[in-house]
Amino acid sequence: MSKIRVLLVDDHQLLRDGLAAMLSNIEHITVVGSAGSGEEAVNMAQEKVPDVILMDIMMGGMTGIEATRWIKEQNANIKVIIISQEVNQGLIGEGIKSGIEGYLPKDVDKTTLVNAINKVNAGEKFFSESITKIIFDSYYQQETGEQKSKAKNKDLTKREMEVLKEVATGKTNQEVADTLFISIKTVETHKSHILDKLGLKNTAELVKYAIKNEIIEL
Repeated sequence: MSKIRVLLVDDHQLLRDGLAAMLSNIEHITVVGSAGSGEEAVNMAQEKVPDVILMDIMMGGMTGIEATRWIKEQNANIKVIIISQEVNQGLIGEGIKSGIEGYLPKDVDKTTLVNAINKVNAGEKFFSESITKIIFDSYYQQETGEQKSKAKNKDLTKREMEVLKEVATGKTNQEVADTLFISIKTVETHKSHILDKLGLKNTAELVKYAIKNEIIEL
């Protein structure tokens, strides 16, 4: 069985040496190179053609996410696992968009690291338990937020939705009244009810809500 070729990328030599030592006695894995920057990683990926890259995110110059994009454009078969001290929703999301196959914190143990390399080399994804929780929480918040928005929309009457659309396009109360053939006072009453039902404070927030929920188009 051919060995899994691994490239190490981190701007700290000590960490690269530590990862190399950790993998040195794993029979089916061989470290083919070590890069200290994103730019160097892009060049070495072309030269060494590793199966898996263990990539840091925060490095001087090109970040690990930028390097991943470049590497993936040149060779989509190379798998990338981010190993980073920075673990947050934004970076994980950007990493996934760039095409990474895995994401691990820097305090990962040897067994998990080897398992991650094996999994992504076999075509699977691998995210540590803490990373998976962040991904799930983000997805859950997004879904429940959208459901709440839909539920709020349903609370509005047909006439209130009409007023909302007109107000959100920037029309004055008088213009809304003229368009819908109702009095200014009725427009103001509808606006008050709309803000109440949607939990908004003013017209500016109402406009943002309408754009976010695709009630109007920019």
